[in-house]
Amino acid sequence: MFLRREPVPFTFVAEAERFRSNVTPPPRESLSKTQLAARTLVGLTVVAGLVGSLLFGMPALQPHEAPAKSQQSQASEGR
Repeated sequence: MFLRREPVPFTFVAEAERFRSNVTPPPRESLSKTQLAARTLVGLTVVAGLVGSLLFGMPALQPHEAPAKSQQSQASEGR
């Protein structure tokens, strides 16, 4: 951290950058098998939805030929 060069009117403002709490947070609870399975299932559902939307959306993003061009070429060949 940088040191302040200008004087600070309040000491606690200057000390705030170096303050460390002596209160420790409670330990995290371990997940039960049911919670782990539920989170895994939700994650797989989200991934499957993204993959499915990509698969169904790709044909819409592909450039397609105009049907009028193919009809005109067939009509010109028949003459």
